[in-house]
Parts: sequence; C-alpha cells; structure tokens
Amino acid sequence: MVNNTENKPGRLGVGIIGAGRVGAVLGSALRAAGHAVIGVSALSEASHDRADALLPGVPVLEPQQIVERAELVLVTVPDDVIGSVVQGLADLGAWQPGQIVVHTSGAHGLDVLAPARAKGAIPIAIHPAMTFTGTSLDLGRIEGATFAVTAPAPVLPIGQALVVELGGEPVVLEDAQRGLYHAALAHGANHLVVLVAQAAQLLEKAGIPNPGQALSPLLYAALEGALAGADGTSDPIATLTGPVVRGDSGTVKKHVQELESFAVSERATDIVESYRALGRAATVRAMNLGRITEKQAQELLDSFE
Repeated sequence: MVNNTENKPGRLGVGIIGAGRVGAVLGSALRAAGHAVIGVSALSEASHDRADALLPGVPVLEPQQIVERAELVLVTVPDDVIGSVVQGLADLGAWQPGQIVVHTSGAHGLDVLAPARAKGAIPIAIHPAMTFTGTSLDLGRIEGATFAVTAPAPVLPIGQALVVELGGEPVVLEDAQRGLYHAALAHGANHLVVLVAQAAQLLEKAGIPNPGQALSPLLYAALEGALAGADGTSDPIATLTGPVVRGDSGTVKKHVQELESFAVSERATDIVESYRALGRAATVRAMNLGRITEKQAQELLDSFE
C-alpha cells in the first residue's frame, strides 16, 4: 500500500472510486483537510470534467490501482453497483488488511462491504443528508450538514472523525435503520420538489406570471415552521393553514373538482392524486393533534373522494 501523505501525522492516502457528484466533492474536502488524494476513477466525460475541476492534478486510475495504493477508499458509485464493484475488487485480491473502505449510500448498510471486510478492510458507511451539485458550491454546504455514520463499534470513531474533517456533523445510525432513514430523506426532499413543481404548474395555468416568486414567501415560512415542529420546538403542525385545519370540507370539495378538471385538460392526474393523498394525511394529523374534531375529519375525508 503506497502512502503519499508526506508523513503528516494522521493523514491518509485517499482513493476515490467514482468521480460522481458526491465522490469528487468529498475527495476535494478531504484534500483540503490535509489528506492526499492519490487517484480517482472516472468513466464518463462528465466525471472526467468533475475530477479536473475539483481534484486538479489527481491521476485518473483504474479501481484496482486505486485500491492497491490507497489507505482510505471512497466507493461513490451508484447504489445498485456498489456490491458488484466491491465484490469484483475482492475477486481480484485488491482489498488489504487495515485499509478503510467507505461508501456514501444512504440505502445500504455494511453488508454491501462484506467482501472487503472479509479481506481485512475496515467497513464504514457515511451518508450526507444533502443534495450535491458536483461543484465547488457543495464544499460550503457540507459545513454543518448531518452525516449518518454506520460502522462496527470499535471503528465507529474513525467514521465520526472523517465526517468532522469534512466539516459535517456525525450522527450514529444503526445498520438496521438505514433503510428507514433513507426513505425519510427521499420522502421529504424528493417529494417536496414534486409538490412545488405541481403548485407552480397550477399557478401558471391560473395566469400567475412568476409562480416561484409567488410561492417563495409562503413556502419558506411553511418549511421553517415545519422544521421547528420536527425538532420539537413548536406544535408539529402549528404553521399548517388552510381548509383542513379549519374543517372546511366545502372548500376541499371545490379544490378536488378544480383539480380533476385540470387533470383531464392538462393530463396531470398526478396533481389531484397528490392533493388527495396529502390532504388525507393532513386531516388525520390535524385530528390526532386536536386541531379538528372527529366529525370534521370524517367530513373532510369524504370530500377528498
């Protein structure tokens, strides 16, 4: 194993398998923390460009070459191929005892790193709870971001220390809970994007010239209040306004009728389906928190039909 860290205490030779949006950014952050990035793999033209921009001077190598030279290997390939990449390198005899191997998938736990662990490598899973653009802008956004860390107990401090060096906040996550954790993030972030896009489409149809500008103050206030509720500093749905918390089933029924007409004319059935599903969920939560009565809740649920 080659060490290119100029004998600096605690510095590691880092190899990156996959110069995607995450790998190139994390490699750049570790380099800024004083580690030496000894190589990166890049298949597509976009990956090569990303490596050139964020990891200038770092050689583009084959994955086997990277593993043979690095003390810390970041496996930042798409989720569905992590297992085959790790197993393939194990079949080639590339993994080495004492080598740290880290993947950044939120959905996977440590099992996917089992072939490397069997060869004596130290398995760690870290997942940053943020989206990446694959540009230098991400380096600032990492600061203070939550990173879920999963590792065998004896080496958990290594994973936590790596996150701190990246500028993030490590949170220990049990291996068995990573699926639920990742589902929560995907549900919150991805579906928020869909919801905003749907609302903007409706406003545009209604003749509002700048839907994003119109939505901005409303959505920022709602998100800020919702996040405060998520942290337990306020009523979880204190900022929820509109017909559901007023028990206004008549207005809900009119909304559904309008959206059904829109769905037919614009082939946008997803919007009315989302409105119904989220409206029902809001109704149940409002009732459970005492914002509306059971009778009001039932009338609202009937209106979503």
